[in-house]
Amino acid sequence: MRSGRETRRQRYYLWLLLALAALVTQTPIAAEVARRWLPLAKDGIHDPKNPALRLLQEPGEALSRLPADPVGNQVNWTAALDEGRINPRTNIRAQTRIRTLDSDILLNLRGGTPIVRFPHRQHTVWLDCSNCHEHLFKSKAGANKLSMQLILQGEQCGVCHGAVSFPLTQCGRCHNTPRKQPLPAGAVPGS
Repeated sequence: MRSGRETRRQRYYLWLLLALAALVTQTPIAAEVARRWLPLAKDGIHDPKNPALRLLQEPGEALSRLPADPVGNQVNWTAALDEGRINPRTNIRAQTRIRTLDSDILLNLRGGTPIVRFPHRQHTVWLDCSNCHEHLFKSKAGANKLSMQLILQGEQCGVCHGAVSFPLTQCGRCHNTPRKQPLPAGAVPGS
């Protein structure tokens, strides 16, 4: 069992690591270099000898036309969605009922960092509710104990963020609502 001092030290180093990573990823040089996507034949995933490879669109051709983001895969997918530059497929099976929710959930209401405003609309346009509810998160307000440690270990929000969505080094993407502001109209307190 860890002592309180060891736990505090571990949290301190974790936040220090996150802060350092955020500084490194904010440099314009890193963003410029990262926007140069590898050709499919050189990405180490696709077989360069496969003649069908030429039928696929190159990442640089497709992704460079979308709004830039200095982190992750260098595409601001939310802006691309909001600007109508992409239109994600809503379902694979025709009988699937599409549900979207256009409300924000406010989290971390009692913490020391800025409040987390979770936008349901941006998430439900991409994903069905069952991707997260009820196994990752309970649908009841206040029923979820969120933990940055778990998120950084690839659980809770970390299932997608840091894997297929923007990385966790961008604290301000989630902790985006100052504490001294009044709550936005229509926002639902979550925990």
